[in-house]
Amino acid sequence: MPPDEKKSDSLAHLLEELAAIEHHRWGHWQAYVHASGARQPDGSLVLPAPLVERWERQIRTAYSELSEAEKESDREQVRKYLPLVERWLKNKVEDGERDA
Repeated sequence: MPPDEKKSDSLAHLLEELAAIEHHRWGHWQAYVHASGARQPDGSLVLPAPLVERWERQIRTAYSELSEAEKESDREQVRKYLPLVERWLKNKVEDGERDA
């Protein structure tokens, strides 16, 4: 397989694996949001004002300005991706050594 095609296949595979992790993470978050709200007769959700206020504050806040607990929450999410990224990088290094 030509190097450019191999790289393209590798990135496409990485993209799909990352997308699967992201979907799982998103689903977990949505389950939390839905469980935090009050289901209305029409199926809509009403979220508690304190949660909305907190999330809106977090949206407006740069990562560097978050509390340590909020930063740790973000790190916890990234840790779900790290094994895949580490494996991919290791494979890239090994591929480079084989091609050298």
